[in-house]
Amino acid sequence: MEKILQKKAFPKWVEKLDAYEIYAPVKKDNYWSYEIINTSGDIGLDFPNTVQAPKKIINPQREVFLEFGRSEENSLEVTEVLPEEKSGVIFGVRPCDAKALLLTDLVFSGDIKDGYYGKRRKQTAIVGLSCNTPPSPNCFCTSVDGSPHSQDGFDILLTDLGDRYFVKSLTKKGDELINLGKSIFTAPKDSDKKELTKIHTESEKKLKRQVKDAKKIPPKLKEMFESPFWDEESMSCLRCGICTYLCPTCHCFDISDEVTSVAPFKGYRIRTWDNCQFPDFTMHSSGHNPRPDKASRLRQRIMHKYQYFVERYQNYQCTGCGRCVSKCPVGIDIIEVLNKVRDYG
Repeated sequence: MEKILQKKAFPKWVEKLDAYEIYAPVKKDNYWSYEIINTSGDIGLDFPNTVQAPKKIINPQREVFLEFGRSEENSLEVTEVLPEEKSGVIFGVRPCDAKALLLTDLVFSGDIKDGYYGKRRKQTAIVGLSCNTPPSPNCFCTSVDGSPHSQDGFDILLTDLGDRYFVKSLTKKGDELINLGKSIFTAPKDSDKKELTKIHTESEKKLKRQVKDAKKIPPKLKEMFESPFWDEESMSCLRCGICTYLCPTCHCFDISDEVTSVAPFKGYRIRTWDNCQFPDFTMHSSGHNPRPDKASRLRQRIMHKYQYFVERYQNYQCTGCGRCVSKCPVGIDIIEVLNKVRDYG
């Protein structure tokens, strides 16, 4: 289904979706973040890119699995906590972040299914926004089989045509959202379709950065496990973990129990994001750590995304969003690292 939506009518469409929980980019202090929207007028799609990817909505940073405690009869009671039954819509998702959800699906919705992730994924619609211009100077999506106007992972993709959006529904879920505001939309003209094609073609030319010949990188990495290259590249790393916390595809987690009170005894079993750049991430109870230094942890991050994931799922586990480059406090640049890997030896 293809439609045209005037920008001035956009809030009216959102108001028709009152049965859904609405998420959209919001400027907080000096950065953009996906947040719950209470009024349609709060949504603005004129934004660069959010600091954190919308993965936090589908895969929360902290999630309670179980509540446990002692009853009045002193018996142990355990209650499972399931995700809320609430349909949602995320507006303004960039193609790199929508693709990231598809890659995470391979992990959490593959042979072993994560019911918590799967439930939120199933009840959340993704309404995307094409990147007419790169939302970051460090975007490199085309280097990793992406595109500024990719349709992968979307229920609806919007493209900004100035005073209106070209709206393309890609799933049944997308059709349902459009049909809720059916009278607000109009059919596209031939001139709209020509403008759409022109904008999409020009958007790819505006990307300034790239990893050349990325397909050469996975086999090269396989030869570099013991290379001193990793010591050199990791020298400035602070072990802050920003690169992985902001990455739209990183999905490692820890599960722990939190006791909130002793009398009466009560607590929670929770899942929280974990980070392969932290020293404790691979620490064994014996005290042995197979990745004891910064070099081995940087190597793990790069190899996971560009070798291990490729071998297992035939996809790079990187979508070229550039967040890790833009936000690294010491300027470690995955694009430069990968280009060096390609040319190494």
